[in-house]
Formats: sequence, C-alpha cells, structure tokens
Amino acid sequence: MAVNFVQRIDEGVKVQNVLASVSDKTGLDRLIPALLKINPGVRIYSTGGTFSALQEILGKESQNLVSVSDYTGQPEMQGGLVKTLDFKIYLGLLSETYNPAHADDLRRTQGLPIDMVVVNLYPFAQTVARPDATPEKARANIDIGGPCMVRASAKNFLRVASVTDPADYDGVIRELEAGKGILSLKTRFSLAQKAFAHTAAYDTAIATYLKGKSFDIIKACYQF
Repeated sequence: MAVNFVQRIDEGVKVQNVLASVSDKTGLDRLIPALLKINPGVRIYSTGGTFSALQEILGKESQNLVSVSDYTGQPEMQGGLVKTLDFKIYLGLLSETYNPAHADDLRRTQGLPIDMVVVNLYPFAQTVARPDATPEKARANIDIGGPCMVRASAKNFLRVASVTDPADYDGVIRELEAGKGILSLKTRFSLAQKAFAHTAAYDTAIATYLKGKSFDIIKACYQF
C-alpha cells in the first residue's frame, strides 16, 4: 500500500475556501459573516438546508456562496443521500498544495483546495432518544457524508481546519481576526483531535443502538 508522507508544511494557512454542511445551524449567523468580514474574497461551498440558511444569513453577500452541486457538476441524490461524496470535494480536502502532483490534480479537475470544513452530523443520538423513535428513523439519521468530510479534513490538519462544534466558532473567529485570515497549525491540530473524537462517539452511538435491537424488531419495521 502506497502511503503519502509529508515533511514540510505551512504553519499558518489562509482560509479562502470553506465547505459548510451542518445539521445544527447554531452560530452560523456569527461564523460565516465573520469569515467574510475578515476575508471578503472567501468562498463558502454548501449543500441543501445549510445552503438555504446561508442565503438568508448572507443576503446581498450571497455572491460568496456556491452550491456544492454547481461546484462538482453533480446534482444531489434524491432525499439528499449523496451531496458531498465527490472526487472533486475530497481532492480539495486531502490535497497537499505544496505537493506538485496534488497541485496538478487540482488544475486538471479545476478543483480548489478547501481550507476549512464546518460540519456537524445528523442528530442520531437525539433521534433514538425520542419516545417515537423507530429503527427506520434511526437508520435514516445515520450520516455518511458528514463523517467522511470530518475525517478527511481532520486527517489533513496539516492544511485544513475541521470545525465540528459551534462552541469553537468564536475562538476560530478571534484567531482569524488576529492573524488576518490565517489559522495556525496548533489550532488545526486541536480541531482535528476534537473531530476524530466526534466521529468516534457518533459511530459508537450507532453501534450501541444496533447492538440493542434484535433482527425480529428490525424485520417488523418493513413490508415484504
């Protein structure tokens, strides 16, 4: 198996391309306008309900907002089942811009390096805790694209900030303001630590729920 090892990186990364796709939209009205104020040229790529929410938040500044479907050239799958699982997205998340081969890939696909991901996941734990929870409601609330984006961006903390908790928005804003739009390696690493803990807890909640259900309970939910 070929593994890509990196030795030299940039300590600070200017945030110019942001991918935002959140279930919990708390704090977006603070974070996204602040990013635009710090760097008026920043581009926000978004999907579905998050895209609609950002259109309302940004108003006349919506020219900085880009639909992921427009960026990738692929429409969302019915029901929003596939929105961000696209080569062009993951090229932007995992590329090391200081790697000439990766830079060539970005040029070849007309892709852009994504510098920050703002993602939180479908509310699986909250869904299964409700009195009316069913196995089908639980299954529908298993997020696929979100954890993939979080893991990819967190893996590439050498260049990408993986922001998964609205409680971190204010700290990110303060650092970007002080650094003229640049985020440090220390912060990117701290966010990566939190991001992997987030996806681990999410998968544990799903595994625990499924382990507690018998096949007969699952089978009874569906018609044959």
